[in-house]
Amino acid sequence: MFIGRERELASLKEFYEKDGIGMTVIYGRRRIGKSTLITEFAKDKKTIFYTATKVGKNRNLELFSKQVVDLLMPGVENISFHTTEAVFDFIDKNIGDEKLVLVIDELPYWAERDEALLSILQKYIDTVWNDKNLKVILCGSALSFMQQKVLSEKSPLFGRRDSQIKLEAFNYLDAAKFVPEYSNEDKAICYGITGGVAKYLSMIDPRKSIDENIIRLFFRTDGYLYDETRNLLTQEFSDIAVVNNIVEQIASGENTLNTIAGKIGEKEQTILYSLDKLINVGLVEKKKCITEEKNKKKTQYVLKDYMFKFWYEFIPKATSVIEMGQGEIYYEKAVKPVLHSFMGSVFEEMCRYYTLMKGITGEYGCFITSVGTWWGVENIADKNGNIRAQSADIDVVALSDIDKRAVIGECKFKNEKIDKGIYETLIRRGSLITAKYKISKYIFFSLSGYTDWFETLSDENVLLLTLDSLYE
Repeated sequence: MFIGRERELASLKEFYEKDGIGMTVIYGRRRIGKSTLITEFAKDKKTIFYTATKVGKNRNLELFSKQVVDLLMPGVENISFHTTEAVFDFIDKNIGDEKLVLVIDELPYWAERDEALLSILQKYIDTVWNDKNLKVILCGSALSFMQQKVLSEKSPLFGRRDSQIKLEAFNYLDAAKFVPEYSNEDKAICYGITGGVAKYLSMIDPRKSIDENIIRLFFRTDGYLYDETRNLLTQEFSDIAVVNNIVEQIASGENTLNTIAGKIGEKEQTILYSLDKLINVGLVEKKKCITEEKNKKKTQYVLKDYMFKFWYEFIPKATSVIEMGQGEIYYEKAVKPVLHSFMGSVFEEMCRYYTLMKGITGEYGCFITSVGTWWGVENIADKNGNIRAQSADIDVVALSDIDKRAVIGECKFKNEKIDKGIYETLIRRGSLITAKYKISKYIFFSLSGYTDWFETLSDENVLLLTLDSLYE
């Protein structure tokens, strides 16, 4: 069953319905669902669908040619083409009046070995195919290649595309559609362990409990996600040892360039080079303090893929036990008791998404256009009046630059209720960002609800939400 991607399908439908030559570009990290999206879009259309592989220029041409002939002249054998131009000419001569979709999936695998491919495509789109009803879809997982070689103004194809789609992971609401019968808590955990990545979500068996799925996928040697991080890193990187060490450090909470470099014992420039590549393949993101985005000192590197975060937090320590066939015991004793702690940062991200989604519609009395986190230092007075500085952060900061207003929030994915102290801390920390923005709402997000103290609170600027609120 195909789930979600309504906007992307609508975009592709609009692209297809316009007559004449057209080109669109679809890109995004591995396992995100690009091929599935294209397959769904093309299922009732006449389509040449070729997925390139790392087999070199000539073999890709040979395999592509076979796909072309099979569609345009089914049953005909022993037709071969010695150049890309020859097979493109064959398409031109045999396309007829019917609308045709031409998909080249994993384009970088072919184009990296055939430097002329993109220029030839540009020539045919501009001249030979310009009067044809042909819709070209170029797709790739190598984000840097797609951005620099296909989409940038230096690309031969620049200015030819009608549209582009950068496919991202599913948000927590769409991820929940894979497990509709789960409780909201288990839906959230399902989102947390998969990061909303389509391939990983498709591996969840909704007939089994969340615990059974986690054990089957991560804590067995034949589990799909047991070796997934190593497989992905091996496919993408040659300096696998350095990259693995970097991801390990980020997963453990080290998130600045100098601390990562110090822990690994490598030069900052070496680390920065690998970090840029990790960002390009969609595994790491550079996080900035939302009110000080130009402050380079307030930059943190975090794992964008929560499945990676889960894997690095639990699997390396469990490898020996898993390989002895005792992964289920390890999960029950060492992982399940701290699963809520792991979910803390996931829940914060879910709450930020929810706040932006509601804020765009003006629900908080202003037009919210961005959401993020804030961190810095606050000065605290003790009982004797002595001032001490301590680090401080705010989980959710949503800003309206138009109205100069802010919405701030605190998130707790714990089996304990939010109390008066957490309320007072958020109110106090809100004063640290009020110089630029007036705070419209203080929002609390709690898995387990609130203490009785909140029944005495009458403040219309305070919203008390639960996990269930996020799924309403």
